[in-house]
Amino acid sequence: MADTPDAGQITFAQDPQSQGNPALRWFREARFGMFVHWGLYAIPAGYWNGKPTPHMGEWIMHDLKIPAEEYKQLAASFDPREFDANQLVDLAVRAGQRYLVLTAKHHDGFCLWDTELTTFSSAVDAPLGRDIVGEISQACRDRGIKFGLYYSQTQDWTHPDAAGNDWDFDPETQDFEGYLQGYVKPQLTELLTGYGEIALIWFDTPQGITAEQSRDLVEHVHMLQPYCLVNGRVGNGLGDYGQTRDNEMPDEPAGDWETPITGNGTWGFTDNTEWKSAHEISVTIAKAVSRGGNVLLNVGPDSRGAVPSAQVVELEAIGDWLQRCGASIYGTHRGPFRALDWGWSTASSDHVYLLVENWPAHGELVLPANVSVESARLLTDAGGTSLEVRGAQGGAVVDLNGVEADAVLSVIELTGAREVAPL
Repeated sequence: MADTPDAGQITFAQDPQSQGNPALRWFREARFGMFVHWGLYAIPAGYWNGKPTPHMGEWIMHDLKIPAEEYKQLAASFDPREFDANQLVDLAVRAGQRYLVLTAKHHDGFCLWDTELTTFSSAVDAPLGRDIVGEISQACRDRGIKFGLYYSQTQDWTHPDAAGNDWDFDPETQDFEGYLQGYVKPQLTELLTGYGEIALIWFDTPQGITAEQSRDLVEHVHMLQPYCLVNGRVGNGLGDYGQTRDNEMPDEPAGDWETPITGNGTWGFTDNTEWKSAHEISVTIAKAVSRGGNVLLNVGPDSRGAVPSAQVVELEAIGDWLQRCGASIYGTHRGPFRALDWGWSTASSDHVYLLVENWPAHGELVLPANVSVESARLLTDAGGTSLEVRGAQGGAVVDLNGVEADAVLSVIELTGAREVAPL
């Protein structure tokens, strides 16, 4: 990922030509996806020769300046016999995630598909010889999950002409344009012509890529798959939707956008066990959707290919919450209420949803002034308990006396909300 001072880019610029892309319809409906960071970095898991990386697991080669030829020897140990693509995608389904993005090639250059451009891949240099992209793409297709691919277009620490590795290669003699034309675009062609429909290409760390080079990549993707979305980190304000920096939440972004978030403070697998709870994840989803955005939550399988069991528990808890409250998330958009001290609002064509983080101790949830509501019900219980709504000075009031807050995040559905005036 891009969470370094010089590598990240925040952009909410959206290519005007992308506004009519029909693929954005599924993106706006999905709202919640799974990011899968998996590669050779899962083997050292944050340590090299006993020394911990100062950054995140997937950046270990860069941060400890591991020579490319030494790092590449890890491929012989990439033997994830326990990995099952169907189990991974089933987990995404149970978590309520509507799309999945896999790191086909991260900054270390290791490829998770059978590419003709290098043997440094899970299909050739690794013992099992598996095409992970193919396995996961098929599992997603079988389950109706949109499948996307992360591809590091600027950095490749094992390629002499890519950005990022200044301890093995001389930046002054590199041919970055040659790398884009002779390596990146041919690999994108493989990915976009060999695995059926690809929902999106997730580029990263644009760094010094020029506007012309970014545009060339966008056009190449759209030429091969016109409805494949391109994220904002292709660089230079281009792409079909905007991208925040890692784990960030903008206040009032414009257009379509997404925030990528870690499950435990790192993307690649390490021994970090500080997992975000289902409550924390639900709050992030509520904030994002109330501002018109999506959340892409990361999992980092270990070297065996297993997602840590503690994270599985939290993913299943958030999936259970979405089973009950998904109407407030999927296919919704910015809600009418802003600057609320108790939570956030989203809206569909028929309803307004109140996502309540701070449950009122006095039992009354005050809505903004000039709001008329026909009825209200609690989504977070099985029966959809009806709630009394009455007018009051300063705005309508939803009576919550005797009603308990949900352990994850309480959601109230309003019907017939009229004359809504943003604060």
